[in-house]
Amino acid sequence: MRRPRGPPATATRGSACSLARVIDRPVRVRFAPSPTGYFHVGGAKTSLYNWIFARQSNGVFVLRIEDTDAERNKPEWIEGIQSAMQWLVSGLDSPAWDEGPYFQSHNAPKHLEAAATLFAAGRAYYCDCTRDDVKERTGSEHAGYDGHCRTRGLEAAPGHALRFRTPDEGVTVVVDVIRGNPEFPNGHLEDFIILRGNGSPMFLLANVVDDIDMGITHVVRAEEHLSNTPKAQLLWEALDGGPLPVFAHVPLLVNEKRQKLSKRRDPVALEMYRDQGFLPEAMRNFLMLLGWSPAGDDEIVPWSRVMADFRLEDVNSSPAYFDVQKLTAINGEYIRALPVEEFIERCAPWVPDEWRTSEVFTAMAPLVQERVKRLDEVPEMIDFLFRDDVPFDEQSWNKAMKAPADAILDGVIDAYETCAWDAASLKLAAEAVGERHGLKPSKAQAPVRVAVTGRTVGPPLYDSVAVLGRERTLARLRAARARLA
Repeated sequence: MRRPRGPPATATRGSACSLARVIDRPVRVRFAPSPTGYFHVGGAKTSLYNWIFARQSNGVFVLRIEDTDAERNKPEWIEGIQSAMQWLVSGLDSPAWDEGPYFQSHNAPKHLEAAATLFAAGRAYYCDCTRDDVKERTGSEHAGYDGHCRTRGLEAAPGHALRFRTPDEGVTVVVDVIRGNPEFPNGHLEDFIILRGNGSPMFLLANVVDDIDMGITHVVRAEEHLSNTPKAQLLWEALDGGPLPVFAHVPLLVNEKRQKLSKRRDPVALEMYRDQGFLPEAMRNFLMLLGWSPAGDDEIVPWSRVMADFRLEDVNSSPAYFDVQKLTAINGEYIRALPVEEFIERCAPWVPDEWRTSEVFTAMAPLVQERVKRLDEVPEMIDFLFRDDVPFDEQSWNKAMKAPADAILDGVIDAYETCAWDAASLKLAAEAVGERHGLKPSKAQAPVRVAVTGRTVGPPLYDSVAVLGRERTLARLRAARARLA
């Protein structure tokens, strides 16, 4: 069904896909998350792009919390967004945001005022159609709204939604720094709702009004919002909002199956990575590589270089693979690059203070630092040094304590009772026992490692034994031998 004719055809066209479009105004960007769950890594990437662009442009980065979904919003999600954003840029000499947080719900009077302005100007009309009504008229449950109420002259009333009257002809062109100038035929844009039947503003109206009110010059956001952008531009012009912002729709993040990252299916919470012991500088580095890359093949990129080289127009438009293994490898590189004293300090959230401040941990820290990829792995690497009992892992025990494990333990006990107590001497003594039984060094040390540490994996064995001390080491070897018997 052809909808009734609307206002004169318009086209929003940009002369070039360039950041110079608003160069005569101070740069103001915004990040506008909804507090309906954990802080998504895709949102973290978008916020980081905004943060960098604002810093490069001597501009202002605004944090706006879009909290109009009262049923799903929670105060802890708001706090989580702020703490995650602060963590992401920790260590950099700049705040996580410059203005805010502003709350969209506080601007509701202006949203309603804008809706009234559009209705009074004939750019919006009230509609009482239900989804079933539209389906019955169009014969399809997938058809867009058919403009049935455009000429009915309905007034505001309970159950009447307010729809924006879109042009029937022409095209709306979105000038996008990343995606060129995508065109949207106006005839394909349905008359979309800006006020619900209960009188509350829809996201799109609130978003545009807030951007105008806050003087936003650049909108850097996820690709999923691109389809809404022509509607936003039509609203912006109808509200006489001044120069349109420059848009940059960054690529979506996908999993290994090239599916969009899902909160239900994929590990997407930035807080989770923080709590697992990923370093903020490693996360920043990794996120910046999702859709953009500096010149050369380096994946570990100094932040000073990122700040100097990053350009929104260089961001790739293709979906970016959020590779957790790659992130973990990058994090391991950053951990190994820390000064030992800083590594010890960074372990504070995971390692008890009485362990972390001890001479034992100070001695072991360089060895542990070389082997962990996340800081939450540290306690399991060192707990055997601080416990009276050995935290045996049964799988490790069953793997290591095979013949001739009993003879190996007997020989090592005898050797360790009298040998010099340093890593080199301890290693030579254990390997000599292994040679007598025809075992390679790795096979010979397996039962010793499990007897002393409880696991098959850990820091260098003989350095650990040297730190543990003769008395405790022999006690553990004898206890393991007895258990084996």
